Amino acid sequence: MSLQPLVPVWALALVVVPLLALTVWQAVVAGRRGPDGAARPGAPRAAWVRRTGAVVLLALIGLGPSVASTDRDTSVTNVDMFFVVDRTGSMAAEDYGPTQDQERLDGVRHDVVSLTEAIPGARYSVISFDSQASRQLPLTTDARAITSWAETFRREITRYSQGSLTDRPLDELRTALEGSAELHPANTRLVFFLSDGEQTADGEPRSFADLAPLIDGGAVLGYGTAEGGRMKEYDPDVDPADAEYIVDWSQPSEDGEPVAALSTIDEETLGTLAEQLGVPYVHRTEPTETASLVAGIDPEQVAADGRRDVTSYRPVVWPLALALVVLLGVEAWFWARSASRSLVRPGERAPSGTGVRR
Repeated sequence: MSLQPLVPVWALALVVVPLLALTVWQAVVAGRRGPDGAARPGAPRAAWVRRTGAVVLLALIGLGPSVASTDRDTSVTNVDMFFVVDRTGSMAAEDYGPTQDQERLDGVRHDVVSLTEAIPGARYSVISFDSQASRQLPLTTDARAITSWAETFRREITRYSQGSLTDRPLDELRTALEGSAELHPANTRLVFFLSDGEQTADGEPRSFADLAPLIDGGAVLGYGTAEGGRMKEYDPDVDPADAEYIVDWSQPSEDGEPVAALSTIDEETLGTLAEQLGVPYVHRTEPTETASLVAGIDPEQVAADGRRDVTSYRPVVWPLALALVVLLGVEAWFWARSASRSLVRPGERAPSGTGVRR
């Protein structure tokens, strides 16, 4: 049993306190005789005790004694999916697919769409990173927006590249997860980090470990091969078919021809990232099913930690209301009896049944 006030407590006190003070005081002074020995006019003490009881019952009803009940909440979407997508130049390396001649980004596009379809009705968000990180799409239930983004996004422009580090989306992801936890604490949060793990910028990447408590599942998806793949330059003003392959000027040329740069997957970095986030690492080499990555997630199931349990309160005021009705009924009866007595004039017989003597 707990109290769930039906009206603000201050408003209830504003009404009840003066009434209670009045009835208690009148109950105390009722029946006392005045200085001349005559009884004081007014209602008898019993009447004021009844009225005091009615005020107390009114106060208790206003405080709303309630019984708590815990129910399953199915009225809102309970899965938030965050896609963290690597758009650095190395993600254009051509070592993906059955014949390893597709770009790694083709695998990213397939997997984002496939994962979105695997959990319909969730809320989805995309954070991408290259030289900088940015929220491409805030949390939305529009799966078509995610599909459209996946089909049309491009990697960073080559001439603007500043190397890659896997921790660049850390701050954006933290902000997104904390916002989800604050606004929708009941939701299950999944993070899918899609990258080749390559680190070409100076410095050591920061750890994602402090985000693990905010994450319920997901995976780190790795793209690329140990043998590596060539990458074409990207310029929005140049037809992709006419783009040149990025050259590795540190390698000696062969027959006077420049050597194409190769990008290789860094599975050690990706494995470490997966451990920090508390999710599995999965190497993605071709467009296969992704349902197994979310096999343990049931959007209709209550989270294991009980966050889907919603507590509601059922007011239990009918016994108090019934007692109040009884007191008011008694008060009405005595009022009617007193009123009928006052209508009997001296020398007249009181109406039958009133109990009033001449």
